[in-house]
Amino acid sequence: MTRSPSGSISPSGSGRLHANEVTLRYDERTISQNLSVAIPDGAFTVIVGPNACGKSTLLRALSRLLVPSAGQVILDGCSLRDIPAREVARRLGLLPQSSTAPDGITVADLVARGRYPHQSLFRQWSSADEEAVIAAMEATRVTDLSGRLVDELSGGQRQRVWIAMVLAQETPILLLDEPTTFLDIAHQIELMDLLADLNAEGRTIVAVLHDLNHACRYATHLIAMKDGAVLAEGRPSAIVTEDLVKDVFGLPAIIIPDPITATPLIVPKA
Repeated sequence: MTRSPSGSISPSGSGRLHANEVTLRYDERTISQNLSVAIPDGAFTVIVGPNACGKSTLLRALSRLLVPSAGQVILDGCSLRDIPAREVARRLGLLPQSSTAPDGITVADLVARGRYPHQSLFRQWSSADEEAVIAAMEATRVTDLSGRLVDELSGGQRQRVWIAMVLAQETPILLLDEPTTFLDIAHQIELMDLLADLNAEGRTIVAVLHDLNHACRYATHLIAMKDGAVLAEGRPSAIVTEDLVKDVFGLPAIIIPDPITATPLIVPKA
């Protein structure tokens, strides 16, 4: 990480996926301006920050759901907007903050949609597709739900099904916006462990999380945002301090070592 004379933070590297001086807007409302972020290859990157700070907006730009009004997002040396959508879907898997399934679709059919980017006129459904779907459902523990209608499931079950669909894409980069939403604490840890395992196998993971302690325990690279800008980035053990938590979240806290992982554990002051 490097800091420019103006005090803004610029990424120290430019991996497969990075944003160069992007301005992100919704209509006339500017969320981020001249924002540069590099996603380290092979890292488990977690983006944290208070509500409405630009976390999800940045993830939408990295996934091409939001086109920057200035600057550009680069994937594998090319501007993301210039890469065909199907090719982007072979390289980037995205779990957005909210998803809507078609009426009457079963779990197995929804998860199978993750394989569409790999199919074409000359490549139809194959045993490899079937194996990917089965593996994704097993990893997210939704195999027993395969014949159920998605709209009949609980919020937590639906979330795991959507994650299974993203895993079935088998992309080298996964982008997840608040993936623990609707999950109880046991399933949250189960999911975070799964993402850590995928990262250990070589996948680049980028997740927006609200839980700072989850972020500190699992991230290998942490990006802290506020007011549409990156305030700090690096390994959690290197950047998470009481001052940072106060600056980013306005929360007085003490930092102690996590008794399980020795990573920073944030304890709010009463």
